[in-house]
Amino acid sequence: MSTGVAIVTGSAQGIGHAVALRLAKGGYDIALNDIPSQATLLDSVKKEVEEVGRKAFVVTGDISVEADVERVVEESVKALGEVNVFVANAGVCLAKPFLETSTEDFDRILGINVRGTFLCYKYAAKQMIKQGNGGRIVGASSGCGFSGVPYLSAYGASKWAIRGLTATAALEFGPHGITVNAYAPSAVPTPLTENLAKSFGLDTETFFGAEEGRIAVPKNGSADDVAALVSYFVSKEAHFVTGQTVILDGGR
Repeated sequence: MSTGVAIVTGSAQGIGHAVALRLAKGGYDIALNDIPSQATLLDSVKKEVEEVGRKAFVVTGDISVEADVERVVEESVKALGEVNVFVANAGVCLAKPFLETSTEDFDRILGINVRGTFLCYKYAAKQMIKQGNGGRIVGASSGCGFSGVPYLSAYGASKWAIRGLTATAALEFGPHGITVNAYAPSAVPTPLTENLAKSFGLDTETFFGAEEGRIAVPKNGSADDVAALVSYFVSKEAHFVTGQTVILDGGR
């Protein structure tokens, strides 16, 4: 028996992949979204979801494009019946000194991370309100959304913004039985953070070793740890938790 239907953006790899599998294991049928260049990876994740006995539907699209987001929701509903959970996970990162970050760099990061999240929240909520059964919306902030990090001005700004979007959406969507929360991890091993390490001229072992030296617990977290928090956010038990951006950083 299906728990419901979840759309997960940026689900070809990293945290999105982990979230999609965790929700599938929790009984959700999954609509998998990423940009078209990730279609092969999405097909692989689709097989993993189906292996745990759930339905999976692949729908490519760019979350920074309004027509794409609207289509992702519409096609997912057509394929799987409804939308009960929407995880707006997709995002990009850029590491550059503040004075070398161009307007184009800044606009690209905010266009994907902020406008994309705004559009996902908007069209997810519209569909959930239409269905009349409430729902769960989850966004992706970051530890960089709570404190400044050198060379991550545009990325940090985008993740601070997601906290504001989440708090406001929670107040407006709450009367419809929709909760809105976000996760804010420190660096966990994913293709995004591995590319970030390279941009700092570090190998991944050195980069994550330094991260481990900054935390309170014995070892770094993982994408699966983020997925576990998402699993709680979308549960019935979390009905009274909304408007929150929760940090997962090992006490950093």
